[in-house]
Amino acid sequence: MRLVVVYLLAFLSVLGVMWSFELRGILPTWIASLGVAYDCILIGGLGGCVYCLRAVYLNRSVNDRWQDRWIAWYLIRPLVSCLVGGVAFLFLKAGLLVLDASQDTNSNSLGFLALSFIAGLNVDRFLVRIEGIAESTWGLRPSRISESSEE
Repeated sequence: MRLVVVYLLAFLSVLGVMWSFELRGILPTWIASLGVAYDCILIGGLGGCVYCLRAVYLNRSVNDRWQDRWIAWYLIRPLVSCLVGGVAFLFLKAGLLVLDASQDTNSNSLGFLALSFIAGLNVDRFLVRIEGIAESTWGLRPSRISESSEE
């Protein structure tokens, strides 16, 4: 369990350092050109770390049901949350997910970040939502994993 907590705190630290690079203006230009997409990836990872840290204290301290077989999940989940944060940006930018009718650029960026955090926090439900959009828009059936998780 200590390994997981150290990993999650290190992951959070790396996210903070990566964000500080942006704030200090020292990102490579090809990364800086991503703008809000970069921030969405980072904040998706933040959501995943928050979810995992909460799961650690619930499963270890509150419910006393920690199981080592879940360690891989704790290690991979923040990475998946970063990816899903980026996917949230893509779906918002493409107009497949809509936040509101406002055209204010600043509030739009905050909405992108908020949805990316939620997507990183709750990867499973976000992916089910994305699959629902794919099914209604393009007629694609949900994956077998999504179908079995709903049972």
